[in-house]
Amino acid sequence: MWAIFRARRAWVALTLFSALWATAGVQASDQPVDKKPGQLSLEQQRETYIEAQRALSQRQMKRYRALAAELQDYPLLPYLQYQEMTRQLSNLSSEEVANFLYEHPYSYLGEQLRQRWLRHLAAHKRWDEYRQFYHSDLNDTRLHCHQLFARLENNDESALDEVAPLWNVERSQPDACDPLFARWMEAGGLTQDIAWERHRKALKARNRSLATYVGRLMPEEQQRLAALYREVDRNPERLRQMGRFSAQSPEMREIILHGLDRLARRDAPNALHLWHRYDAQQLFEDQDRLEIQRHIATRLVLQNNFEAAKNLLTQSPQLTSEDLTERLIRNALRQQDWQSASQWLAQLPEASRESDRWRYWRARVMEELDLEPEDGPSAMDLYAAVAATRSFYGFLSADKLGYEYRLLDRPVDVTDTLLEQVERLPGITRARELLLVGDLTNAGREWFHTTRALDSKSIIAAGKLAERWGWYRNGIQATIRTRSWDDLQLRFPLAYREQMDSAAEATSINPHLLFAIARQESAFMADARSPAGALGLMQLMPTTAQYTARRAGIPYRKHDLLSPDTNIALGSRYLHQLLNEFNGNRILAAAAYNAGPTRVRQWLGATERTLPYDVWIETIPFRETRGYVQNVLAYSVIYGYRLGELSPIITPEEAQNLL
Repeated sequence: MWAIFRARRAWVALTLFSALWATAGVQASDQPVDKKPGQLSLEQQRETYIEAQRALSQRQMKRYRALAAELQDYPLLPYLQYQEMTRQLSNLSSEEVANFLYEHPYSYLGEQLRQRWLRHLAAHKRWDEYRQFYHSDLNDTRLHCHQLFARLENNDESALDEVAPLWNVERSQPDACDPLFARWMEAGGLTQDIAWERHRKALKARNRSLATYVGRLMPEEQQRLAALYREVDRNPERLRQMGRFSAQSPEMREIILHGLDRLARRDAPNALHLWHRYDAQQLFEDQDRLEIQRHIATRLVLQNNFEAAKNLLTQSPQLTSEDLTERLIRNALRQQDWQSASQWLAQLPEASRESDRWRYWRARVMEELDLEPEDGPSAMDLYAAVAATRSFYGFLSADKLGYEYRLLDRPVDVTDTLLEQVERLPGITRARELLLVGDLTNAGREWFHTTRALDSKSIIAAGKLAERWGWYRNGIQATIRTRSWDDLQLRFPLAYREQMDSAAEATSINPHLLFAIARQESAFMADARSPAGALGLMQLMPTTAQYTARRAGIPYRKHDLLSPDTNIALGSRYLHQLLNEFNGNRILAAAAYNAGPTRVRQWLGATERTLPYDVWIETIPFRETRGYVQNVLAYSVIYGYRLGELSPIITPEEAQNLL
């Protein structure tokens, strides 16, 4: 079974305290075994596990031990053992910790206990044991600092050579690193160049307090320059006082460029004016000149100073970047200036020009300008090439040509043997049990920790198991990680079919669209929570849900949004409101679902002329919303296929020009 894991580093062998393990005779307790006479059923074990957790949290140790004794073959017993051990770290021995690591190799809990134990050892300055338990794969800055300090305590002065990269970062490092940094500075490790570099990194990361701290570590003359650097960072308008910035030095040029960068974000025309003056005063490096002018040009475009940007690019064509060119293309499309769009399209890098997006727009521009190719593909050739792809632009191109949509569906073949092997992996077994007892957080952690070590075939097998268990997001993630783009059944599951059909019937919304919204919003993760506070499958904000529930007469409490039944019922009704508001137009309703109806009305109001639907979508101001609308429309087509129905990407009504 373990053959499906990739090779691990040498530490995985867990040779620590090998003599002890050789005599302990400990057997792994998380391997599935057949049920023995008198043993609890799996369902009973789950209930007992939950009771044991409760007893442990309430420190009812006698009851806890009695319950735990009934769970010796239960996959989640290690979670109880882990919780018990971490409650009494001060009373543990290194041998006990090493035993747990040996019993549960490759496990998420093993890694967590190792890290907790290392922090305990460092707090008690048990450096010899610390070095034995530490390994370089641990991605924790505090532990890395402790490890280097432990080496110094063991008279390994070479550890000082590894400190500079830890110190020289744009953020403050943990306090645990302070003793190490103090020893490094005492040994002369901090140079003027390193201090200046960290000062620069801190300011670029908007970490002014750190920059101020680093400035105090510099020699007096460098401190004055660093103070000017911070002054310009706070108020880039100071660059108008050119006499203060006349000194010829690399540091002064860096300060000027930083100030111009900051000023361009607020006032790009002013930054451009000052740039011309400073360019005549200072001897900037060619690459620096290129980068600051490109940044100013980009900011000019973002601030709708298109003519100034075009003039700058005309004077210096080498300033053109992919991102800047794409912005200029979209501006030309929005103005329906097809000639300018054609010129900017020609300046894209070759790889970008051959993407589905820009091949489609090259064809559209050629149609609008009635251009005949001289030595390249015609508009129809470009449409045909894009129509062969399963994508938003592929579906638009197919409609242009009257072709059927390209919907290649080729599920990855996974043998029953491999499915069984993956299902019996301890980490997968634990993940499923955690899912069944409602511990979704640890279930996800176990799943990620285990699958990151699997090969592609095994990841897909795990994904198919996850879908079978109703853990749809993990199935979708498996196709992304393995680039299995043609497995439409796994990528686009018919999740929560009953609830979706019921919502579609109640709102008269095509279920294709409901599936597409839920797939885009959460990938069918019922407990999804966004940084903005949106919840559940269809990512509803609580205030929106409350308003929608009141209008629909549906009982509602905030935590109900994590219930698929409630979330789909309210999400579908909110979408129905948006469709009504925008006359049934899915383009506008999808944009409003993502960015809010107020913004969509503002975008429509700011449009000076009617726009073709594809131009309106391509020029949505928010990149996220632009991609969101394109994905929802394309996913609707795919879900139409999955449901056995033809679903056009754009209806005739939606194809009308948008105001």
